[in-house]
Amino acid sequence: MPKYYEEKEEDGRACAGIKEDFKACLLQHDCVVKEGKKPSECLKEGHCKHLQVTFFECKRSMLDTRSRFRGRKGY
Repeated sequence: MPKYYEEKEEDGRACAGIKEDFKACLLQHDCVVKEGKKPSECLKEGHCKHLQVTFFECKRSMLDTRSRFRGRKGY
């Protein structure tokens, strides 16, 4: 279960849940915590890739006119 649903305020913006989970994944990853690297460096190494792709798909679906009928991708 994503952490977005547990004890958080309701954020009505599009893709807010994915954004929060993506941010939390990066900041809690061993690459940032133990090695002391920047989150942008860890992204280049491929950490949290699944959430990065999901966030991209959600943002892209906002511009897609077909999403009016299908709904936004993501959660």
